[in-house]
Amino acid sequence: MSAARPVEGDAGPGLHYGTAAARWALAAAVLGSGIAFLDATVVGIALPAIGRDFSAGVDALQWVSNAYTLTLAGLLLLGGTLGDRYGRRRVFVVGVIWFAAASLLCGLAPSAFWLVLARALQGVGAALLTPGSLAILQASFVPEDRSRAIGAWSAFGGVAGAVGPFLGGWLISAASWRLVFLINLPVAVAVVLMANRHVPESRAPDDGGPLDVRGAVAITLALVGITYGLTEGPVRGWGSAVVVGALAGGVFFAVVFLLLEQRVANPMLPLRIFRSVQFSAANAVTFVVYAALGGALFLLPVVLQVVAGYTPLQSGLALLPVTVIMLALSARSGALAARIGPRLQMSVGPLVIGAGLTMLTRIDAGGDYLTQVLPAVLVFGLGLAINVAPLTSTAMNAAPAEHAGIASAVNNDVARIAGLLAVAVLPVVAGITGDAYLHPELLLSGFREAVLISAVLCVAGGLLAAVTIKNPARVPGQLHPHDRELHCALDAPPLRGGHHDRSEGAAAGG
Repeated sequence: MSAARPVEGDAGPGLHYGTAAARWALAAAVLGSGIAFLDATVVGIALPAIGRDFSAGVDALQWVSNAYTLTLAGLLLLGGTLGDRYGRRRVFVVGVIWFAAASLLCGLAPSAFWLVLARALQGVGAALLTPGSLAILQASFVPEDRSRAIGAWSAFGGVAGAVGPFLGGWLISAASWRLVFLINLPVAVAVVLMANRHVPESRAPDDGGPLDVRGAVAITLALVGITYGLTEGPVRGWGSAVVVGALAGGVFFAVVFLLLEQRVANPMLPLRIFRSVQFSAANAVTFVVYAALGGALFLLPVVLQVVAGYTPLQSGLALLPVTVIMLALSARSGALAARIGPRLQMSVGPLVIGAGLTMLTRIDAGGDYLTQVLPAVLVFGLGLAINVAPLTSTAMNAAPAEHAGIASAVNNDVARIAGLLAVAVLPVVAGITGDAYLHPELLLSGFREAVLISAVLCVAGGLLAAVTIKNPARVPGQLHPHDRELHCALDAPPLRGGHHDRSEGAAAGG
């Protein structure tokens, strides 16, 4: 079902790593997923400029971020299914073209309303192209070269994670936030040409039954209703008929989704994989930790610019050490977890992340980078390096082998939904509503409260892991589950809300 499932079409895989054909296919996959990945990282840096241009409040800026994640999270599993069914290259190319067209609409948006709508359309395109980028490599390369191809794809994704905030900040400072979106167009043209010329087509050998379109619609409507209600509650009032109706509708469609997945013959999300206590526990820890990350890192670039006077470029570079730390230590962290089991790192990692978030409360109007920001960033990045790879590999290893791709997509979606809800809820809980982000003192006070709440969530995630995660027992002569070659299952870097290491599109392999 999901894009990560290693099934090939009738012709079978034939690309050998290091050949010209393989390099072209790898370039198409990297650049395709890269444009979706870059927009997810740099939009947060652009939010203050967007707010000024459109005289938009916090709720509108939340929707600039959330509209993209809503459609992506709701349709990601369906996008993988479409690729398996109708051709991975075909759906990937359609997704790239769709994403480019939506990027053009974002760059030309005349108001916040139209920008939010265009961002939602971007998310649809990303849901089509993101799973396809990895599926192309798995289906096209010969089995013995897949790990090298995925590793190279992950490494180049990590480079994109490092370059993205710098490039976005520079474009915003030098010209306009609109270029953050318009720069996708020439890259998309190159990707389409490379894919059509050099990427072999592949699809699942059987049709897998009818598509679970109703499930995709139900989960998307559930996310829209719940997020809209949480975002609009402070603006319209929690007793407003619109807010109550949205929340009730979201819960209703969430229940409908669960009922559908139990009854349809080919569900988008087979609920039986949650029978594994280890799998459910790993995803629960993912949800708690990534909710903390999503809410805090949504606000950080805004605080650095509005309170501390950073330029968009400076705020983009502020978190660059996180990416460097992840690139340097993620593989070592994964190797350590393979030797000693994931429980210790999954318990300690969130505590270190929480310590880094707590240190962000030291930021004030001076905003000195070396004394106030960098120490927190270094501790925060170290915590991510300790936690992310073991967390992701645990979630994937806990699922049955036939559901490895589904497990990867679920872990991806859990992280995205956590960040989505956190962006909607955390500013409200911390008192950052309306135009508060334009008033440095109000914003700083709310930010300090928000990162402390996020730190508490991280501590809760660490304690949850300590109680629920078990180290797999080694059987003499048997390969340890964590010794398998795995890539991380989350799809966004630790610079914004859905974070590092990916499966359906990773910043850097875990």
